[in-house]
Amino acid sequence: MDIQNKTVVITGAGRGLGRAMATTLAREGAKLALIDLNKQDLEHTRTQCQQAGVQAETYIANVATESDVIQAFQHIKNDFGQIDGLINNAGIIRDSLLIKAKDGVIEKRLSLHDWQAVIDVNLTGVFLCGREAASHMITQQNAGLIINISSVSRAGNIGQSNYSAAKAGVAALTVTWAKELARYQIRAAAIAPGFIHTEILDAMKPEALEKMAQTIPLKRIGTAQEIAETALFIFKNDYITGRVFEIDGGIRL
Repeated sequence: MDIQNKTVVITGAGRGLGRAMATTLAREGAKLALIDLNKQDLEHTRTQCQQAGVQAETYIANVATESDVIQAFQHIKNDFGQIDGLINNAGIIRDSLLIKAKDGVIEKRLSLHDWQAVIDVNLTGVFLCGREAASHMITQQNAGLIINISSVSRAGNIGQSNYSAAKAGVAALTVTWAKELARYQIRAAAIAPGFIHTEILDAMKPEALEKMAQTIPLKRIGTAQEIAETALFIFKNDYITGRVFEIDGGIRL
């Protein structure tokens, strides 16, 4: 896909991977529809995109709420005329062991609230946004692309029952959509990042980051720009669909 003047929707666009992908696509001439819950973060991302000389608009929406998603995508269609691409990036983390016990005594359990919160945003949000984007693409009768952000944690990771389950679901949705939507010339692909330097890691102590890096074969944390470049590659290569790209420095969880 030549993304010059194409409209790409990015969820979780206010910071981190979302901002990196937005600004990278903006430099390639794409128009950006930016979705997040934090207005200030969204404005910062929009400013950076506009500096590349492209149209960029912001939309406050909770991707886990059906009415928010339907309304946001309708506004995007009204503002831009059509929707050509979607990057399902919005996500949260609520890490906890399933059971924490000592000497046979249960000290803590993963709460239903924390389980459901992660599933709602990281999996249901992907479903809702993907459904709306595909609906508009089909109605418009134009080719399109949906990129879902999964994670290497989809293989299972200690303390991440909720997150791992959601990201595994995201990968499965990607393959399913690729098979279902190909008849409409809509592609679906996913990126599964490993440890990537974003604002979340900024809160970690340097020694903890270094210890983490030593578990990675390439001995370093990845960058948000490396994920953004992967998204750009997927947009440009029209023969990619139904695949999950693990961008993780060789780590295997």
